[in-house]
Amino acid sequence: MTEPERQTVAKDSPDVWTVGRLLTWTTDWLASRGSESARLDAEVLLAAVRGCQRIMLYTAFDEPVDEVQRGQFRDLVRRRGDGEPVAYLVGKREFFSLDFKVTPATLIPRPETEGIVVRLLDICRQRGDAAANPRVIDVGTGSGAVAITLAKHLPTARVVATDCSEEALAVAAVNVEHHGVGDRVQLVACDLLDHPATAGSWDVIVSNPPYVREDEFNQLAADVRLHEPRQALVGGPTGCEVIERLLPAAASRLAAGGWLLIEVGPSTAERAAALVAATHGLVAEPTLLDAAGLPRIIQARADGSACP
Repeated sequence: MTEPERQTVAKDSPDVWTVGRLLTWTTDWLASRGSESARLDAEVLLAAVRGCQRIMLYTAFDEPVDEVQRGQFRDLVRRRGDGEPVAYLVGKREFFSLDFKVTPATLIPRPETEGIVVRLLDICRQRGDAAANPRVIDVGTGSGAVAITLAKHLPTARVVATDCSEEALAVAAVNVEHHGVGDRVQLVACDLLDHPATAGSWDVIVSNPPYVREDEFNQLAADVRLHEPRQALVGGPTGCEVIERLLPAAASRLAAGGWLLIEVGPSTAERAAALVAATHGLVAEPTLLDAAGLPRIIQARADGSACP
């Protein structure tokens, strides 16, 4: 029997689990368990088990999946059905077309955060020669996704990435090595900017700080609320407590004309913008909207008056 004939038999046999059949069944089951991205979840999990890129599944729909891989896939699907995030199950997440290791010690990078990278790259392009060797701090780096992506796209940039979680920094260290930017990205364990490595004058400070209000936490999706690190999500009663502490510290470290970019949530954007406007040394810039039209990135520039 030729290979095409074997594949035809496999495809038509009710006892054979092909790639396509597994994806169809799993998509329906995950949807019944409340997944809003059931097809994508199924594809990412099966691609991880088969050790291939997700797009390669589309050329293998009629291929049988052996018993070992089905067992591995079944376990991942069950855990996903119980609410575990796909990124933690496969141990990685794509951000700005780069893969990053993630664990429950780190937030899962999200598309909304890519807006910070896009904006910073735009700023550097607009500044031209003035940003030939930009000095950047990423506050609350988590997996290191923002800091590493910036270093990859700005080959002459120096980046310091801080986090108060040693476990998160251990994950970031793996990502720094994987992407080959260890000579330009320095990981620092500290609270916000409380470390000698952040001293001096910086061109840009970026941050995706905790910004969920305490009364919003129980309203978050279960896979976020039950699995991602709470300390990286909740900013306090108003959601802006961490931001309020960060602003004066950032103002004192930015060079005159330097930029501050902070990701916020729609419910905290107005308060965060007001805090920026009230911070000595910072001049508020328009808040940027995300793809859904929601306020997402608070912007400010340093006027130099808060620099040491």
